[in-house]
Amino acid sequence: MKKYSLVSNYTVAQYKIRKSKCNEDEIENIVNREFNNRKKLEVVVNDLTYVRVNKRWCYICTLLDLHNKEIIGYSVGENKDAQLVYQVFLTCRYPLSEIEIFHTDRGNEFKNKLIDEVVTTFEIKRSLSAKGCPYDNSPAETFNHILKTECIKGKKFGSLKELEIELMDYINWYNNHRLHGSLGYLTPMEYKEKQLSLNGSKDKISCEFASV
Repeated sequence: MKKYSLVSNYTVAQYKIRKSKCNEDEIENIVNREFNNRKKLEVVVNDLTYVRVNKRWCYICTLLDLHNKEIIGYSVGENKDAQLVYQVFLTCRYPLSEIEIFHTDRGNEFKNKLIDEVVTTFEIKRSLSAKGCPYDNSPAETFNHILKTECIKGKKFGSLKELEIELMDYINWYNNHRLHGSLGYLTPMEYKEKQLSLNGSKDKISCEFASV
């Protein structure tokens, strides 16, 4: 097979994990696996995953709002670094000043001056998972699994631009059309609108009682 440059159809490119030092900052896990019943932008979680692009590994970074499982920002790039995380903030569809808590694992890409400047400027609290504990950031991990199953699997990308276009289409579908069992079989946008409507009704009732 080597002589004739043959490759088995069953051969699948495997991502090789490169060991690196983790983020040892003394930042507590203030989210503490309390992922449910969060207000809009109270907690956003972030993670990175890999995808094959033109015979090399590239990366996807996403920002997920725990309130309604909505993807509020994303970026793609050739390197798993702080710049990729910084780009995801630049694509955020809501004002960064409205984000209360930014939760991640202890990857070194999150230990960087760029990220520190963002969270400091917009007064965002930091929360870090415990070392070597993926369950502390399971919503982000779950989304990465869904993304690979529903969007990435079986597709070939010749360039980062192709991947970005595919990702943009998928996230639009995910936010606006995909039903989520954890949201009562509503889409993230439907769930958010429902909560806004309910909160608006509560505020109206409170005002009526206050005027009596």
